[in-house]
Formats: sequence, structure tokens, C-alpha cells
Amino acid sequence: MSSVSSNMISRIERGLTTPSVEILMKLADALDLSLSYFVEEAEKGGTVIHTPAGRGEPLFFFEDKHQISSLTQGLRDPGFSVFVDVLEQGCDSGEGGMVHTGEEFATVLEGGIEFIIDGQSYSLGPGDSLGFKATLPHRWKNIYSGRTRVLWVVSPPPNV
Repeated sequence: MSSVSSNMISRIERGLTTPSVEILMKLADALDLSLSYFVEEAEKGGTVIHTPAGRGEPLFFFEDKHQISSLTQGLRDPGFSVFVDVLEQGCDSGEGGMVHTGEEFATVLEGGIEFIIDGQSYSLGPGDSLGFKATLPHRWKNIYSGRTRVLWVVSPPPNV
């Protein structure tokens, strides 16, 4: 698929030669990976990430009202990211609609949240989910009388 000879691939795998950027680009394209997959240092990420319950990597805290933890931090060359978002009562994303590339998926684990996507309102409770194109203007608000927990899947992963 890459048009790189099996002999060359074997030599690379055995450490007998260092591939050129052109060969790496061909391999990355054939395997549907980014070039950075091959050039990142191994300690910067792994191909399997295990995150025990409650041990996500904290990424964002805002005035004790909004806490985001990653469940996929350290995954090498990911095509998506998974986050748990803890929102205190009344916490929201602001009045303006966010717009960016990719797709988002959210499912409510606890509490309740209202999404406004492209002017349409969606109220979600525990177990409810929503998937949407992130190019649509979107915002959210915790509508529950307590803490709301949301599981997010975002693709492509944001730079955090």
C-alpha cells in the first residue's frame, strides 16, 4: 500500500537503516497515521492508555466550577480525545457559540445539561447523548440543581 519495498521495511524494523522523510510519509499515509507518529519520542506517548476510575489527567480547572480530565492523555498520535467534564450548578460555556473543526460526542453521566447547537436546544439527563459537527455554533449550560458529569469524545483531539 505504501509502495515501499518489503526489504526496506524489514531493514527499518531491524534497525539496519534510517528511513528518509519521503519513506516515512509513504508509510504514514498507507497506515492512516500522521508523520509525527514516527518521529515522536517513545516516552511522549503510548499506543495503549489505561486510566483507572477517577485517575484522569487533570487538564483544566476554572474557579472550582468547571474541571476537565483527560482519559486518553498520552495516547500516541490519537484521532480522538476522551474527557470527563465536571460542572457545578449554573456553570456554562458562555453566551457566544463555539465553532471549530471536527466532531463532538457527549453523554451525561450524572446531572443534566442543556446544549444549544445551531440555535436548537437539547436537554440531556443521565444516559442521554448527543453527537454533532463542531462547525455548528454550540454552547452548553449545567441545568441540574447540583453537579453534572459529562463524558466527551472529541475528534480530532484539541491541542491541550
